[in-house]
Amino acid sequence: MPVAGRRPRAVLHADLDCFFAAAEVARRPALRGRPVIVGGGPKGTDRGVVCSATYEARARGVRTAMPLAQARSLCPEAVFLPADIAYYESLSRRFHAILHDYTPDVEPLGLDEAFLDLTGCEALVGSAEDVAREVRRRVRAELSLACSVGVASSKVVAKVASKQCKPDGLLVVPLGEEAEFLAPLPVAVLPGVGRKTQQALASLGVATAGDLACLSRDYLARRFGVRGHVLWLHARGLDAAPVQGSAPAKSVGREVTLPYDVSSAAAVRAVLRLHAERVGAELREREQKARRVALKLRFADMASISCSRSLAAPTYADHLLFEAACQLLPRAWQPPGRPVRLVGLSASQLVPASQLLLPLAEAGVRDPLWRWESLARWTDRLRQRYGDAVLQTGHTRFAPLLARVHVR
Repeated sequence: MPVAGRRPRAVLHADLDCFFAAAEVARRPALRGRPVIVGGGPKGTDRGVVCSATYEARARGVRTAMPLAQARSLCPEAVFLPADIAYYESLSRRFHAILHDYTPDVEPLGLDEAFLDLTGCEALVGSAEDVAREVRRRVRAELSLACSVGVASSKVVAKVASKQCKPDGLLVVPLGEEAEFLAPLPVAVLPGVGRKTQQALASLGVATAGDLACLSRDYLARRFGVRGHVLWLHARGLDAAPVQGSAPAKSVGREVTLPYDVSSAAAVRAVLRLHAERVGAELREREQKARRVALKLRFADMASISCSRSLAAPTYADHLLFEAACQLLPRAWQPPGRPVRLVGLSASQLVPASQLLLPLAEAGVRDPLWRWESLARWTDRLRQRYGDAVLQTGHTRFAPLLARVHVR
């Protein structure tokens, strides 16, 4: 339903189908037509989860986030491949570059999908439907990937449309027909309707978006608060949210599922040191520093514990990030020695490094923070020139576990 006095918007939602799995098929054409599953576990193990699966694997019941062991039991003939994030990021950059050829208003939603707002650009690039067809053609020709695209007057309807036309489809929802399009669809297609909300709506007799649209705004607001008002709008295809460019990252982190459960503090610290080096290097590349460090442990029984602490001063030094994470270990690892399955470290409350001035200590010698950061920058230069193995700490050099752990 168009808003009076406002120019109707032309919004696209472009979504790469089965991105990680399709990317592997694109560089291995012999796999086309076969079930392919990309998993995030350690090499040679089934301890991770499914990151992506082709439609041939999905037909056998394989789903994203399913344990790899379960996926293998459902589809033993599938080709299982480890995730290659660097390769996927390269394809993603090319995908988003294609989208930016048509409008500067592109809102990324991860590596494989984005919103585009073509409002006001039609005279230059053609109609929204023409752009959608061209984007799909170019993604197929340049990346060997399938891209489903929904076109509508709002973000919420465009995204639902792209999901409804998968795989490899294009669906245009004409202006004024948004509510009619949504009405027969399950209410779960609307953003923000998770399992609990769906159950709550079912208790009210709501099964479809059309059922939801029949309820009054005031009634939904009384039952669900502010979210009820949003549900009422979305069920009618109304969404004034703008298409926004990518926001700066709020945190930088790494986590990894271990090839086997570990109870050794030295082994966990070795993984934390590796994480700290990767996180620190990314912060330095982004020219950012972190004010807070968080530690995450997942145990053999699948229970997880996370905790965090503020740093004395913002930093991107590997050693200081690692030191803070180690100080959190006693809080997260309870009881001590409990078998650990996954280890994660993240840095948040990021600030530009250029805004921070380091104080000078007595006798003109800079303080320890500056020394650790200087060492980290020189380590970057050596590793860039000679490889990661040229300079290691005892934590990572003498930890056999790390030979079977891959952390980018």
